[in-house]
Amino acid sequence: MIDIIVPLELEGAKAIVRNWLKKVGDTVVLDEPIVELETDKVAQEIPAPITGVLAEILMLGDTEATPGAVLGRMRPAGEAEAEAPASAAQAVSPAAAARAAPAQPAVGGLSPSVRRAVKEHGVDPASVEGSGRGGRVTRADIERAVAQASRSPANAPDILKSAPISTPRLASTPPAAASIGGFRAVPHDRMRLAIAENMLHSVTVAPHVTAVFEADFSAIMAHRKKHKAAFEKEGINLTFTAYMIAASVAAMRTVPSVNSRWHADRLEIFDDINIGVGAALGDKGLIVPVVQRAQDLSLQGIAGRLGDLIARARDNKLNGADVRGGTFTISNHGVSGSLFASPIIINQPQSAILGVGKLEKRVVVREVAGQDTLQIRPMAYVSLTIDHRVLDGHQTNAWLSKFVETLEAWPL
Repeated sequence: MIDIIVPLELEGAKAIVRNWLKKVGDTVVLDEPIVELETDKVAQEIPAPITGVLAEILMLGDTEATPGAVLGRMRPAGEAEAEAPASAAQAVSPAAAARAAPAQPAVGGLSPSVRRAVKEHGVDPASVEGSGRGGRVTRADIERAVAQASRSPANAPDILKSAPISTPRLASTPPAAASIGGFRAVPHDRMRLAIAENMLHSVTVAPHVTAVFEADFSAIMAHRKKHKAAFEKEGINLTFTAYMIAASVAAMRTVPSVNSRWHADRLEIFDDINIGVGAALGDKGLIVPVVQRAQDLSLQGIAGRLGDLIARARDNKLNGADVRGGTFTISNHGVSGSLFASPIIINQPQSAILGVGKLEKRVVVREVAGQDTLQIRPMAYVSLTIDHRVLDGHQTNAWLSKFVETLEAWPL
């Protein structure tokens, strides 16, 4: 029997078994996708390690999978022909069968996300009808039970161990003032839960400090206007983010320690500048594809690679390599309208993150021939949020100064 294992170099904080693409007894060829995992960053298909028959499924859907864990087992093709394949009921291990049982009176048999929901809401899982495979109780089932109980208080004792969830009332607050009214419960998906855990971890381990500068985009707007058509003939969309990546590379050469990782006994400063760019996925959250080795790319190379990554991110076609190895991140939050955001939370284990606000015309003072003049310029606030264990104010301001200088002095 050959094990199907979770990759040791898993991209993301942790993985959940999303879906088995084959059933027990199915014939599978070498490298054919057999099971799909989902992390906080990407969905990843695990290929078959051999040609043969899927003999056992050890981890069912919605199960947390750690690097190196055994997902299932395959029987080589020769052995599969020599003996009849076991049925699904025979092939699934006792542990997996227990996870698939319809009734789950004990919390220990539930997935991690369901256990969190049970603890949070005080729900008895044995009283909840499961909609998962084999009648398993899912997090959505728990949230649905809580929502139903809140709408029908008479049913609450049959579902909840404790009283239905309500807004706490202070003794001095009139009941009418504390009433919330109707609501609907929207279960967290795995990506949102993973983002929440990562954000909390970042602000817990790293002291965040944010510095803010203002950048004049006149020069890069003029350059983009002049060269955009030529880029489009090459199939490349020249965006402002491409200029930001190039300017970040220039700033890294001035302050290399921004491109680093903190360790308890040392600071690891990277030679390669791998810049991640946050791509919003609507209500699903965001993902951060990485432009690898940006220091070796021209503006055209940066724009081409960035355009490909963003397009595949929105089509859910990124692979593990596309989001791996980032050393610095850009959050272009201004595209959705915000002028300024602070702190933009650092993408651990990086040391800093750049925020770029909304580009808008503002009146600024510029000196012309020794005289102050009022001019209308396309301006945006740019911020650098740092891990204060790694960087101080002087380095932060030096980095931002070079970043802004590069944008404002961009040659036509």
